[in-house]
Amino acid sequence: MANKTAESISRDEFFYGHKACAGCGGSLAVRAALKVLGPNAVSVLPAGCMSAVGFNFPQLCFSNNSIISTFAGTASMLTGVEAGLRARGYKDFTAVGFAGDGGTADIGIQALSGAIDRNDNIIYICYDNEAYMNTGIQKSGLTPFGAKTTTTPAGKNIHGNIRPKKNMFEIAAAHDIPYAATASIGNLPDFIKKVQKASQIQGTKYIHVIAPCPTGWGVAPDETVAIAKEVVESGLWYLAEYENGTFRLNYKPKEFSSVEAYLRKQGRFKHLTDEDIKIIEASRDKKWEYINKNFEL
Repeated sequence: MANKTAESISRDEFFYGHKACAGCGGSLAVRAALKVLGPNAVSVLPAGCMSAVGFNFPQLCFSNNSIISTFAGTASMLTGVEAGLRARGYKDFTAVGFAGDGGTADIGIQALSGAIDRNDNIIYICYDNEAYMNTGIQKSGLTPFGAKTTTTPAGKNIHGNIRPKKNMFEIAAAHDIPYAATASIGNLPDFIKKVQKASQIQGTKYIHVIAPCPTGWGVAPDETVAIAKEVVESGLWYLAEYENGTFRLNYKPKEFSSVEAYLRKQGRFKHLTDEDIKIIEASRDKKWEYINKNFEL
């Protein structure tokens, strides 16, 4: 099957009319993924932004079969959906989950680990907006160092979040998962290809897509895609895959763009000092040393 592109995926819409904030990156990720997977995708969403904006009765925004799971149970409900449909004789379907960063890296990590261990035939997509945005912008395990949230405020002595972002991509890969990938809504063709590829692989698949939240990040609604591109160009996020025991880098900037410029554009980082930015740059450089040694191009 040829790779799908933005021009070749379905013109049908399977997620529309939602009540997400203007410029919502998560809604763009869900929309694009479902256009790739088509009408026979059955989606599971836990408590979070996408369930909050997509299940407002009577204005339900999913035209395919979708269900809200418990906050912790995205992956376990996906297990049940996939097994139940298969037991009833259905073959042409895809069980896909869409969970935020908190529902994935924190409360949902146990169920996700179990699903990978069982190698259930599901796709799990984490739309990462780097905080619990739906409930007031609280820190999650995927909130980056230095970010200001309501639970990691920026003060005189502590400059926002003091912990690094969990590496969920490599955590999933450490299970020897059949397929895992990172993506960004700033590069939709790459994301689309990875969703398509995941749909053709048997077993558990994990895709981690950066999906900026203008409200929580402190950027204008029309800057969502641009800031999602810039996080990749600055080296603070990378596009990669894990398959058959091998890490592969999909894109390497010829030269990193300014980390400081990327950070200063966002309200959540306005408080950072020059020293804070140097710490973030050093962390990026250390990560890329590891990538260059351990990832294929």
